[in-house]
Amino acid sequence: MALAAGAPAPKTKTAPSGEVEMKPVSSGYADVNGIMLYHEIYGEGEPLVLIHGGLTTISEMQGWVQPLAKTRQVIAVEMQGHGRTADTDRPISFATMGDDIGALQDYLKISKVDLVGHSFGGASAIRAAIQRPKKVRRLVVISSPHTRSGWYPEAQRGMSRVGAAMAETMMQTPTGKLSKKWPDPRRFPQFLDKMGSMMSEDYDWSADIAKLPMAVLLVFADNDSVSQKHIADFFALLGGGVKEPGWLNTQLSRSRLAVVPGYSHYNFLTSAEVPEIIGKFLADPLTNAPAGAAAASQAAWSLEKKQ
Repeated sequence: MALAAGAPAPKTKTAPSGEVEMKPVSSGYADVNGIMLYHEIYGEGEPLVLIHGGLTTISEMQGWVQPLAKTRQVIAVEMQGHGRTADTDRPISFATMGDDIGALQDYLKISKVDLVGHSFGGASAIRAAIQRPKKVRRLVVISSPHTRSGWYPEAQRGMSRVGAAMAETMMQTPTGKLSKKWPDPRRFPQFLDKMGSMMSEDYDWSADIAKLPMAVLLVFADNDSVSQKHIADFFALLGGGVKEPGWLNTQLSRSRLAVVPGYSHYNFLTSAEVPEIIGKFLADPLTNAPAGAAAASQAAWSLEKKQ
């Protein structure tokens, strides 16, 4: 696979605490769909693509990258206009972001991945799974609804206000700081206008969510910016929490829901529980897609659970 220009970074270093801090095996840019998509690869094992939230970067995700990369190959990506992936004249939409993830897999010659996205990255991950379901083994959506109405009204108003007028303040965000190194740093206010416009658009992916063939894990904070009612509705679309699973012959849905206590949408990245929950989900035999006759049986059972 084609990766970073230049020599790979060392795999580990010793932190002041004495613990070993994993460094990227490689990093670089993928020329996909009219942008240069920056990504870093950590660890070894089955591939997992990790997508950050809005206006954050790979650096803020390290609390999740490091534990996940102990057993997985983690491909952390910075989406259009975020961090080291400079904005271009290309429009921004969640559908386009979903296509970028599929194109990155093609670039890295990886046929199928587990896909994990947080907030803005969760929406991008949902679209990637909807648009190219055969390329996604399992999907993890963190703090992101499947309809815009799932956000509390205050959150919707806040997202709609994002724009060039906030550029001076937004320059203090991780993405704002790194935009100074873009080929054209003056694009940052225009990028904010594009982000605000995208986040103001209404969407409802309910019908597509109900058709997803892969196992899905939903992870939310107990004080998230997404309503608890929406979280329950989201899980139900995946066949979860819709009926009694049985006492003696318990049948769990292949999808999972985790609500983590003591966090809000804005400090969820500090949660050490999230990578543990993801790891348990990925290791669960019920979330691994079966093959052959078992696959047909599983598909029929999943359809029955959703009805």
